Amino acid sequence: MKVIHIINSIDKSTGGPARSVTHLMEQILKLSKNIHLDLATKNSEKPIIKSFKSKKSNIYFYKNKFKFKEPYDIYHAHGIWQRPIHEMVIEARSEKKPFIITIRGMLEPWSLKQNKLKKYFALQLYQFRDLKKASCLHATAQMEVESLRNLGLKNPIAMIPNGIDLDKFPKEIPVKKIKQKKILFLSRIHPKKGIENLIEAWKELDKSIKKGWVIEIVGNGEPKYIQKLQELIRESKLENQIFILSPVFGSDKIKLYREASLFVLPTFSENFGVVIAEALASYTPVITTKGAPWIDLEKYNCGWWIDIGVKPLRNTLEEAMSISEKTILEKGKNGRMLIEQKYSIDAVARKMITLYNWILKKTEKPAFVDIL
Repeated sequence: MKVIHIINSIDKSTGGPARSVTHLMEQILKLSKNIHLDLATKNSEKPIIKSFKSKKSNIYFYKNKFKFKEPYDIYHAHGIWQRPIHEMVIEARSEKKPFIITIRGMLEPWSLKQNKLKKYFALQLYQFRDLKKASCLHATAQMEVESLRNLGLKNPIAMIPNGIDLDKFPKEIPVKKIKQKKILFLSRIHPKKGIENLIEAWKELDKSIKKGWVIEIVGNGEPKYIQKLQELIRESKLENQIFILSPVFGSDKIKLYREASLFVLPTFSENFGVVIAEALASYTPVITTKGAPWIDLEKYNCGWWIDIGVKPLRNTLEEAMSISEKTILEKGKNGRMLIEQKYSIDAVARKMITLYNWILKKTEKPAFVDIL
């Protein structure tokens, strides 16, 4: 079986999708001797990887347009709107081969409201047609499956979450700092992430609650937007409590997760939120909004799943910062257990292999595929 994956970029600056796609492909290559995987992506300054270790794979970096050298058994696109994805659909249909589109949250209500007119015309011209013709759509959460159905898409939809490579996250329980407790935000610094709400919520907290705590906002983003956040922090006189730091990667990133007492992602919209899974894998309880599909935080007692807005965040921060170190540790252990049970990259890769075999009519329909 030969499969090609298409993603606009795997640059380190692009965030979760680049990591989840490359990690997934690496694990599929480890698990299967019979699958050849290629990846096509645009040139970038700092790609997450430049090649896979396996001989059964290639990464093709291209400048303007990727030229397909041969037909594949399955074409798998990650994301929508971008030209390379549309070109892949054209190629797959010309070869009469099946193709999958992983939506990556780009059809969630909040996302559709951004650049609304441009997306409306794109949907009318080609995007909705491409989606309807897909052999299968891939969603990373049940919430996304429901959004796709609400848009009138009737294709099979596979619900497979993003996976975490637990080998990169130490099994040992970290020792959290007591005197200087840290709340960590680590993600792309973008208006979608709700960082202003975090700053406003922090500003409203009583000084006695905040004593001994700091917030670190870690990531990359547009310089003008980061400057705007810096100004908001200064105007709120929080320069000694909230710090915006440059992005980190690899073991340095995992170290930050493990040092933090709490992880906060006050997002307006996420299709998955891989940083949430990474924080939980690091024994760090999470606060995130219902803009992210993480009801498991409540089910597994490893965090807080809250309404979007300043007030719910302020109230939850006050609660989380007031509980005992023992309770924080228990929530951290629960989070690690959740990731081990449901979101390991091994389990996710096995599901994707099953999906490929089903699409090629080699197996019966998997339980995680929704068909109308």
